[in-house]
Amino acid sequence: MSQTIPSEQIPTFAANALRALAMDGVQQANSGHPGQPMGMADVAGVLWNKFLHHNPKNPKWFDRDRFVLSGGHGSMLLYGLLHLTGYDLSMDELKRFRQIHSKTPGHPEYGHTDGVEVTTGPLGQGVSNGVGMALAERMLAARFNKPGHEVINHFTYVFCGDGDMQEGVVHESATLAGHLGLERLIVLFDDNGITIDGSTELSTSEDVITRFQGYGWHVMSINGHDMAAIENAIKDAKKSDKPTLIACKTVIGFGAPTRAGTSKAHGEPLGAEEIKGAREKLGWKWEPFVIPDEVAQYWSQAKTRGAQSESEWNTRVEAYKKAFPAEAKELARIVAGKDPEGWQAKLDTLRQTWIKEKPTLATRASGGKAIEVLAEGFSDLVGGSADLTPSNNTRAGIFKDIGKRQFDGRYIRYGIREHGMGAVMNGLALHGGVVPYGGTFLVFADYMRPTLRLAALMGLRVVYVFTHDSIGVGEDGPTHQPVEHYASLRAIPNLAVFRPADALETLDSWEAAMNLKTGPSALLLTRQNLPANPAYVKGGVAKGGYVLADAPDGLPLKAIVAATGSEVHLALEAQKTLAAEKIGVRVISLPCFELFDAQPEAYRKEVLPPNITVRVGVEVGIKMGWEGIIGNTGKMVCMTGYGASAPAVELFKHFGITAEAVVQAVKAQL
Repeated sequence: MSQTIPSEQIPTFAANALRALAMDGVQQANSGHPGQPMGMADVAGVLWNKFLHHNPKNPKWFDRDRFVLSGGHGSMLLYGLLHLTGYDLSMDELKRFRQIHSKTPGHPEYGHTDGVEVTTGPLGQGVSNGVGMALAERMLAARFNKPGHEVINHFTYVFCGDGDMQEGVVHESATLAGHLGLERLIVLFDDNGITIDGSTELSTSEDVITRFQGYGWHVMSINGHDMAAIENAIKDAKKSDKPTLIACKTVIGFGAPTRAGTSKAHGEPLGAEEIKGAREKLGWKWEPFVIPDEVAQYWSQAKTRGAQSESEWNTRVEAYKKAFPAEAKELARIVAGKDPEGWQAKLDTLRQTWIKEKPTLATRASGGKAIEVLAEGFSDLVGGSADLTPSNNTRAGIFKDIGKRQFDGRYIRYGIREHGMGAVMNGLALHGGVVPYGGTFLVFADYMRPTLRLAALMGLRVVYVFTHDSIGVGEDGPTHQPVEHYASLRAIPNLAVFRPADALETLDSWEAAMNLKTGPSALLLTRQNLPANPAYVKGGVAKGGYVLADAPDGLPLKAIVAATGSEVHLALEAQKTLAAEKIGVRVISLPCFELFDAQPEAYRKEVLPPNITVRVGVEVGIKMGWEGIIGNTGKMVCMTGYGASAPAVELFKHFGITAEAVVQAVKAQL
């Protein structure tokens, strides 16, 4: 095509290309959100063409800048950016927006489309993930950078909107970012004053600028359609020693003749007439999904810049190898996504000690001891707690705390911010180079549920340490006693839920969780001491369920009792009582339903023979989820409502979670 756009106007037309693709994609799908892409196109054009260090030909280049579209409903903005800058996202895929098996789903999905750094959609999560990414960058920089050798040196940029700002999780993570001084985090706020219901004045009067200043952020407010102002603001942000919020005053649906600046531009196709008017107003004379050559060439420069940026980084890494060979070897390992060699060795040593000693410990205590040895062998492990460190036993002695502009530690004091903690952990895992875990009480997993679900959806390797796992909490009462939480967590696909029965099962649960690289794990641990099981079964936890004790003294097998966690020892007591009455019972420990369900059918039938229909499940939670274990005719010894405030021993008796109840449940079926 001959030159039709004056060179000085190409940046404007480059932004309008994003607007056009958003309008066309949403219109063709007859579904989607054109407002945010049209409003933030100028900001995106400046950021991606003048600042963002990335390589479209190597989307996983480790030292790339991270870009997070927190308002994932505006996904056509990101898809337009990825297509125009040369990622593996064809125009045909943009035409298939929101269609089955396309690379352009309604909200960006991590691992599905090259260049998508995080799954976004639930508002506020992306901002908080960005905090985790920026924290990971600073931690790895502190670990690897040396004077004259900066091998970790990138920024995290986040686009967010009014909806993100109203979600509480943003408060939790943003105040943490300000406290820590995450100066390489730059959030560009689409400050358009519109949500689905209409003007934000309908629901809020807060001053976001003052709020973020109070968090300790560097804050600016600019015209989000003035490219010079955008460029100057980002330059200023990159010089700050604080995280930065740039409030970009924009018009939602910019360019749409009648819908711009209204909620009608937010979440529905503009329609043929409105799009026609927008094209005229923007001077965009090309047909749907057509990009003029000059604009395409302008955007395609990202490939050259990206290759150059990565080449320069590789040169720095080569110099680093010569100066610091040991550190360079470690850096190469984490860049490759490999675990430290021999990290299980100290776990094996502790395991052998416990096999001999058979300690009586609360599983939160044995979990803490497992963390101690993991911390020594697994250098990428990063811990934390939501202000419950002494209760969760989550801080290894060798850990140093992360603090304000002090990033050479491995332990994060998240404060009383469970939801923020979960989202920041997701960001840490998404960034790479660290494996995060964090602790709180199990009952507060409810505060984290959106982040738990997203971690499972993205297949992130994060570990949640949930202590105080039952009515065994005792005197704190029903507000702190989880009864429905086992079932609730097991309902989340791709989340492995471990409820170990003693110290050795806890150790093995930690090892199994660390070996799971395609999804998160939750460890549900007791406050009260638990006796060691009389026999250790190697590999049992890794299979999720196993025969802990078969029918004794040659008795024919008449019944199966399956239990988890603190109730396993009750099952073993019941087995002894029933054996004295010549009733043979097999005791099954089920530390992880998800791993057990993943075993071959032959193994599951070996553990749970189909012909043995007399079955009892024992768990100090609700019955939901046990149907696959006890069948249609089996019985449960379990909770049927909330707990109470009393010493733990009294509560187990009061609610009938006893060995005697297990015995009666077996006999009732014989």
